[in-house]
Amino acid sequence: MCGIVGIVGVGAVNQRLYDALTVLQHRGQDAAGITTCGEGELYVRKGSGLVRDVFQQHHMLELKGNVGIGHVRYPTAGCDSASEAQPFYVNAPYGICLGHNGNLTNATELAEILIREDRRHLNTTSDSEVLLNVFASELQRVGTARVTPADVFAALTAVYRRCRGGYAVVAMIIGHGILGFRDPNGIRPLVLGERSTARGTEWMLASESVALDALSFRLVRDVTPGEAVFIDEQGRLHTQQCVATPRHTPCIFEYVYFARPDSKIDNISVYRARMRMGDRLADKILRERPRHDIDVVIPVPDTSRTSALQLAQRLSVKYREGFIKNRYIGRTFIMPGQDEREKSVRRKLNAIDLEFRGKTVLLIDDSIVRGTTSAQIIELAREAGAKKVYFASAAPPVRFPNVYGIDMPAASELVASGRTVEEVARLIGADWLVYQDRRERRGKLKVVRGS
Repeated sequence: MCGIVGIVGVGAVNQRLYDALTVLQHRGQDAAGITTCGEGELYVRKGSGLVRDVFQQHHMLELKGNVGIGHVRYPTAGCDSASEAQPFYVNAPYGICLGHNGNLTNATELAEILIREDRRHLNTTSDSEVLLNVFASELQRVGTARVTPADVFAALTAVYRRCRGGYAVVAMIIGHGILGFRDPNGIRPLVLGERSTARGTEWMLASESVALDALSFRLVRDVTPGEAVFIDEQGRLHTQQCVATPRHTPCIFEYVYFARPDSKIDNISVYRARMRMGDRLADKILRERPRHDIDVVIPVPDTSRTSALQLAQRLSVKYREGFIKNRYIGRTFIMPGQDEREKSVRRKLNAIDLEFRGKTVLLIDDSIVRGTTSAQIIELAREAGAKKVYFASAAPPVRFPNVYGIDMPAASELVASGRTVEEVARLIGADWLVYQDRRERRGKLKVVRGS
């Protein structure tokens, strides 16, 4: 999971790219980068760490130009070294920079073809560099001195034929403009925004609509699956559907966990989606245990709060904030390495004894993936004096790997894989465990579309 942004402005875009990346920081905390273009010159700053740490004032002053792209990274393919901070760059043809959110499932095969047939050199193991070189190779086949929108769309049509996986991409062709495109299944999100000024129209592409809001851009629409958007340096917008038979199968984790609640993705309010998760969980609890003994509902900060509050209201049970979060610790699910995740939970959360002692508590989390966080949180609740600890997941059981840009590659790492709900409850130490029904989730997104 990563965050991407691109802007074609009528003035300098460096500060706005920085601001957009800080708004998208929740999508990746491993590395950050910005590339801008002004008067045909390329300016780059990228490195490991949070946005605020990578960019100092002197770096910002060097990022000149009214066109640029930015990226925040969490590594899902390749390694987590500074050399793989994005955007990536190739000098031929024209000079192209690219930032990518997602994962290519045929990256190894593509890398071999790029080296053997396209005569291209790869410096890293990142699938983002592979994707950049596939696009560059296809654009080079055009062979024209000046790139036209038709050239860009022809190259991207070939990219769609060659690349498999889930991806959303922003790229910049030096001296020409920026482009954005989304995989044929719409797995990863990409939105288009517009801002009218006295000097002309500005355009913005981003992973989430909240980045547009922060910069006072109007959400125009989502980039559709298999669609390409090209915005030239004069601010003219060009779009084309590059896939004959696109489908729309978005990643459920965007709504459950990744996205900020104040975002809209594919015309679906993330906040409303999470409210409905709470409603449906409450309905399931009432079906399974109409005479439940829950004293208090407590969310696991932060993403489960919306669902937990809605669930508590529907059950007519008290809602309390029982965990205090250290906001200077990263999100545990997207922290590289299992050891770091396990160390991180106790550093991040501390229980308030008053809300647990002698009570039957229902803890609500957005999901249970590896079970690492869930088990330690339940242990914290018991140490704080809880009489019983029930646990509810706003997402259905995660039983199979996700190879489209989420760090859960092996089924053996998934606590629900090959296990019953009762077995998972025992493993994480819960007195009772309830999951969202898969069929309820599917229906829920249909209900909230357009809200």
